[in-house]
Amino acid sequence: MSEDHPNLSASTTRIITFERRHIRPIPESERHGTTRGLFFVWLGINMLPLTVVTGALGPSLFGLSLGWTILAVVIGNVIGGFGAALHASQGPQLGIPQMLQARGQFGYYGGSFLAIIAVLMFLGFFASNLVVAAQSFAAIFPLLSVNTGIVICAAVALVVAIFGYDLVRKAMGIFSVFIGVLVLASFVILVSNPATFETTIELGYNTAGFFGMLAVGVTWQLAYAPYVSDYSRYMPKEGGAKQAFWATYTGLVLGTVLVMGLGALVGLNLADGDAMAVLGGLLGGFGPFVLFGFGAASAVINSANIYSGVMSSLTALESLSGKIRINTNMRLVMTVVYALIAMFAAVFGKNDFLLVFKDFVFILLYVLIPWSAINLVDYFILRKGHYRVGDMFRRDGGVYGRCDVAGVVSYLVGIVVQIPFMVTTLYTGPLAEPLGFVDLAWVVGFIVPGVLYIAWKRAQGAGPAIDS
Repeated sequence: MSEDHPNLSASTTRIITFERRHIRPIPESERHGTTRGLFFVWLGINMLPLTVVTGALGPSLFGLSLGWTILAVVIGNVIGGFGAALHASQGPQLGIPQMLQARGQFGYYGGSFLAIIAVLMFLGFFASNLVVAAQSFAAIFPLLSVNTGIVICAAVALVVAIFGYDLVRKAMGIFSVFIGVLVLASFVILVSNPATFETTIELGYNTAGFFGMLAVGVTWQLAYAPYVSDYSRYMPKEGGAKQAFWATYTGLVLGTVLVMGLGALVGLNLADGDAMAVLGGLLGGFGPFVLFGFGAASAVINSANIYSGVMSSLTALESLSGKIRINTNMRLVMTVVYALIAMFAAVFGKNDFLLVFKDFVFILLYVLIPWSAINLVDYFILRKGHYRVGDMFRRDGGVYGRCDVAGVVSYLVGIVVQIPFMVTTLYTGPLAEPLGFVDLAWVVGFIVPGVLYIAWKRAQGAGPAIDS
């Protein structure tokens, strides 16, 4: 493993900086992140067509009325955003990417296993965003096929991600304002258009649908938990944790609720699964501008999925052999490979997208919840933010070992205990029907592994480590 550079010039903060730190800790002298900048990162990351599609799930798949959909969206995002923001507050303290921190709970190789799971998640979101962005462009330009749109959007995201953190952050900040204006204008047009409410779908309240949509909101926010420290690690250590928490929380929740609310309006008229085409039709002459804006924003903002996916990929790759050097060239190669894999996944998986995406979101929930619980209780309750960061880069894991049995077993138990409660089109657990098909797996999946991990670690006499 290597650092390509001993020192980076702080003066480069005025221009686009080509990232060279990759998964290495960010020195305090190079932490030029601001609360405002971090807020716009997380506000902008949800200004995407995929967020519209997700909001449309309430009426179109769960059969909820507009009011019940919005209520479920708000509650779910408020709950899930709290967890994501707590993860973000770890970045300024440790200065390393989010999933590399998993080595503190799961050991050197155990943390790499969790990083691989995160890689699959980032790939899924990147591919999903490519499909919906391409659909937005295809709705405006009939001669442009969805496949061609996918390739173009992947190329744009790749270019941004190659530069790394600085360009990704600035691009998301710019597009968050641009798309925010379009979203607010779209709200006004849709609400004033009688056709928006002329739905042919029978909608109302059902408990399974309400809690299903609430779980989607929770999942949506927690899906950002593996990203958040990738950006908050650039915040100053002194006072940065509190700033990172509130910037991440407000940005994520406000951006998501706003765009999912727009999606809920679209969902009232969604029958064929192409939410962006429906949105364009309801907006009339303003539709092409909005669809183009969303498509362009998705192509650029989607770079965050490549960037964080590559951070997790490098974390896992490093553990394969001591001869592997994690440097800038390796990051660039992984960025290109990662983008190509996601692009082909989008091309070959674009059919039946809405149904597949719903199951993808719920599977994410099942695998992320136990990791989130273990990470949070370890950081805030057991170690109180004190870790030996240097040990996380040692092949023997240092004080964290090669594989932390307590962490890995607690995580696996957290997945197993969810199985009886799961509700997806692929599998429905035996306890789902007695509970009215209300998906409570995520609640069990958070409590059980968290409690088990705390009890196990305290029995071992674990406590705060000395920072290093």
